[in-house]
Amino acid sequence: MIVRPVQAADLDDLLALARSAGSGLTTLPADAERLAHRVRWAEKTFARDVERADADYLFVMEDDAGQVVGITGLAGAVGLREPWYNYRLGMTLSASPRLGIHRPIKTLSLANDLCGLSEVCSLFLHADHRIGLNGKLLSKSRFLFLAEFASLFSERIIAEMRGVSDADGQSPFWDGLGRHFFTMPFARADYLTGIGNKSFIAELMPKFPVYTCFLPEAAQAAIGRVHPNTEPALRLLMAEGFSHRGYVDIFDGGAVVECETRAIRSVRESGVYVLAIGTPPTRAQPFLIYNRGFANCRMTCAPAHVASGALVVSQTTASRLALRAGDQVRAVSLISTGDAKP
Repeated sequence: MIVRPVQAADLDDLLALARSAGSGLTTLPADAERLAHRVRWAEKTFARDVERADADYLFVMEDDAGQVVGITGLAGAVGLREPWYNYRLGMTLSASPRLGIHRPIKTLSLANDLCGLSEVCSLFLHADHRIGLNGKLLSKSRFLFLAEFASLFSERIIAEMRGVSDADGQSPFWDGLGRHFFTMPFARADYLTGIGNKSFIAELMPKFPVYTCFLPEAAQAAIGRVHPNTEPALRLLMAEGFSHRGYVDIFDGGAVVECETRAIRSVRESGVYVLAIGTPPTRAQPFLIYNRGFANCRMTCAPAHVASGALVVSQTTASRLALRAGDQVRAVSLISTGDAKP
């Protein structure tokens, strides 16, 4: 498997991926025209032809047969062209000393606090390929790109996680809250957001804090939770240092997690090595390895070991990265030992 920048030739595979994802993955709409536009914009991004506010670094995972089986992305900055909305979890106190009542009540307030931050986004791996280290490669590879080109991104990174919904696309959080303001199904609102129509959010969302105790129990339970298919992705991000700091998605209530860029484990522990070609030991650690390219970037996961400041990999791994012995790579061990950096 390799991870590389998206290309126009990937569109058919991307559309199939989007259709298999179902509703709730806002940044991967099953709309051919919208996907084609996003691919073109990603190509402009990798051609350095856009400003940071518009940058969309979209990568795909390609198997050895050349089929695209996963997608992952980095947004340069959210909310600089259009407002970026989330709910901020808060608390108000209902108290009366005379009556002996002291009750904290959770609230949801519409917020634009995260505008201007970079985002990890659009993570989706086809169900048939959720095996081995594929998920880790797809999720963590973008952090090596982030480490290499840190100046293109903010000092804090966010990730909106897909919230709870059922097989029919029904969201308990939406049914308990958003539906009363939008009078449309969750899938429709999610689709409109995915194709870039976001003005209705500001026009229709509640302007005052919402007391969560007024919501149905199922809606309350969904706040800050993620879709079962998203739980592995959340665990990977948490292992990288991301945490939930009180923001949730305005549609499905999914957690928004965040981390300081330099504190991300794969950023912090990655190192630059000279590439050496050989035979890694049988029990060599798996490494995420990146050829340090921009428009021609390639990332893969393979057994490797460090010897005299060089990263020793097989010829097959070097070929996947389009590199030769003596070239430089950025790499990080998938096992956080603190010994991977030279």
